[in-house]
Amino acid sequence: MRKLIIYICFFFVLANCTNKTTYSGKVLSQNNFKKINYVNKEKLINELGYPSYIDPIENKFFYFSEKSQRKSIFNKETNYSYVFVFKINANGQIIESKVFDTKDIANIKLADDKTSNEIIKRGLLEKIFGGVGTQQELPTTP
Repeated sequence: MRKLIIYICFFFVLANCTNKTTYSGKVLSQNNFKKINYVNKEKLINELGYPSYIDPIENKFFYFSEKSQRKSIFNKETNYSYVFVFKINANGQIIESKVFDTKDIANIKLADDKTSNEIIKRGLLEKIFGGVGTQQELPTTP
């Protein structure tokens, strides 16, 4: 029994000493980083493949790419971590592109855009009764 415990401990020590490289999202090489300026949606998809996420409202394509190395259980190092955002117009042309380095998450500024709330602007009685008593005129036909 004592030998088995020693073998198990020895196995964990050896397994802990191996380097392991992990890729998340799109696997991009340094060559892809140099030529990231694409002009249209077709060329973008041909080069990078389908995006990690598509925003259907603003028609933006999001690509996530991360490479990290684990040297031991307690030592994990992220080599790079990027989010690429491409805004595409109705003609399929890329009109805006941004790159965010998520390793420096403290330097990313969040948007200050807010959605208006019409309920707050209404009075107390309108909030309680809503559309009770309002009349809508129907269109007349000639």
